[in-house]
Amino acid sequence: METSHSSATRKLYQILIASAIQRCRLSGILCGLTVSLKGFYDSHPPSVRISISDTRAGSHLPEFQDLDHGSVPIPAKKWGIFQRSRISPKNFPKPPLKSYDKFNPWRHGHPMKYHGRILHMFNERSLIAAPRIHQRSFGSACRNVQRNPSFSTIDSDDISYFRDVLGDKSVIQDVDRLSSANIDWMHKYKGSSQLLLLPKDTEEVSKILHYCNSRKLAVVPQGGNTGLVGGSVPVFDEVIVNVGSMNKIISLDKVSGILKCEAGCILENLDLFLANEGYLMPIDLGAKGSCQIGGNVSTNAGGLHFVHYGSLHGNVLGLEVVLADGTVLDMLGSLQKDNTGYDLKHLFIGSEGSLGIITKVSILTPPRLSSTNLAFLACKDYSSCQKLLLKAKRGLGEVLSAFEFLDKHSMELVLSKVEGARNPLPSSLHNFYILIETTGTDETYDRAKLETFLVNSMEGGLILDGAIAQDINQASSFWRIREGITEALLKAGAVYKYDLSLPIEKLYEIVEEMRLRLGSSAKVLGYGHLGDGNLHLNVSTTHYDDNVFAQIEPFIYEWTSAHRGSISAEHGLGLMKADKIHYSKSTEIVRLMASLKKLLDPNGIMNPYKVLPQSMLQDK
Repeated sequence: METSHSSATRKLYQILIASAIQRCRLSGILCGLTVSLKGFYDSHPPSVRISISDTRAGSHLPEFQDLDHGSVPIPAKKWGIFQRSRISPKNFPKPPLKSYDKFNPWRHGHPMKYHGRILHMFNERSLIAAPRIHQRSFGSACRNVQRNPSFSTIDSDDISYFRDVLGDKSVIQDVDRLSSANIDWMHKYKGSSQLLLLPKDTEEVSKILHYCNSRKLAVVPQGGNTGLVGGSVPVFDEVIVNVGSMNKIISLDKVSGILKCEAGCILENLDLFLANEGYLMPIDLGAKGSCQIGGNVSTNAGGLHFVHYGSLHGNVLGLEVVLADGTVLDMLGSLQKDNTGYDLKHLFIGSEGSLGIITKVSILTPPRLSSTNLAFLACKDYSSCQKLLLKAKRGLGEVLSAFEFLDKHSMELVLSKVEGARNPLPSSLHNFYILIETTGTDETYDRAKLETFLVNSMEGGLILDGAIAQDINQASSFWRIREGITEALLKAGAVYKYDLSLPIEKLYEIVEEMRLRLGSSAKVLGYGHLGDGNLHLNVSTTHYDDNVFAQIEPFIYEWTSAHRGSISAEHGLGLMKADKIHYSKSTEIVRLMASLKKLLDPNGIMNPYKVLPQSMLQDK
């Protein structure tokens, strides 16, 4: 029988670990959190040591720094050692599903409103080892990228300078920490940097870049390192400048909702802060627990609510940016209207750190509305999905906040690979699924509006089946299906990921054509943000295969270009697509981009080998 001492200790374990995981959380993505519990039964009294460490560069746990609460007494023989390295919080099971309210014109439930997604609850039996990641290096040899011979290499004088400027603790040469910072979370892109710098403010960033520019030391800016195209890790031996320590909230105008903060603030932390003030962040990403606002802006991240709140180009009001030579551009405005000259901040939104390092952000945050509803629907074909989207835009109008889709193959993979995932419509497997979220101010009106829309859509044959979430647990379980696809793909083996923007009527054709090309050699999944024409096409195989890859590229880019789409809707170009930009942009446009790059970064030290083809940047 458990004593009061052991019960208190167990409760403390749960609180500490759950809090740490909450800070390290990344949906479907592995974080660098290690939790170790060790008991000492020979001590008097017996005690337990709780160790929470963060081995991923740029992902900090400030609430556990300088934590010293002494030893927790426990009864003898009630101790043990428990350790899990690289915990994936997405593996935490959700509460069991309750019955859903199947919508029909004769029965209306009494919904409980929820406010966005929730953090996963901790369960003492639910910590499990993370899945094995299938690795394939896309380093310089695979990409046919050669190190720029004009770049210098790090020497002892450089290290001494950085230590004088930053302090010893912010100059990292530890092999383990460098190993984590050198590789992306999917283990596809790996560099060989020998130096990680952790500046604490804009002045330190300025000094770093001024020095690196004078020495021609290449630099790769890094935040949460959650990108998918190799944009936030070195290609060779570039100096990594991680802004994760710059995580202060500067101000919030409680009338206008304008938030000013440093670039290292984690997206989810900003949203939690804003929740207490009645606002929310205009972007919502699966990686919100680890991605940082500076990286979000640098990549012009989209996300689940793009259809409602729009692009960061519209929500970001100002930036502070440090250029390659150390010049600080103070564009941190808070005006919604400023028509004086060129609006230079837009050069840096989506530039992926190739023009400078974003250090501060001013962003317009919308009010957090009180009523949110979520429906999970089944459709017989893609044509029905398109028609349903049009009907939703007209019928739901201002309350429509998300319109996501996934195909049958995505659903099958999630149900087979993601622990705790349940099919909200278990009677049969359908060809397509849609998630519709509405957000408004009047719960009764919004709910009735959604139910009327769903009933009409079902009577019109656009919907085969559907369910409305009745509480926060059911809403979370619905989103679990959509956001669990990435985790399922990782567990299934190797994955080739593509992020395309296409005319909505053509969006799913590329999925069908890719299935015909690959046959039984791979599974092709299609899902994404249908409301804004963003397809995530994923090719899943047991292992990486050059023959499969040759069937995918360059066909997928050629097809996208032929249909006037974009080869990158929201993930950016990074290293993966730097030499593919011509599929979406003309030679004249790329040449102008290269001219801007040379103007702002004449030595080419900022995130080299990314975004633009090297051939366009070489001196003639």
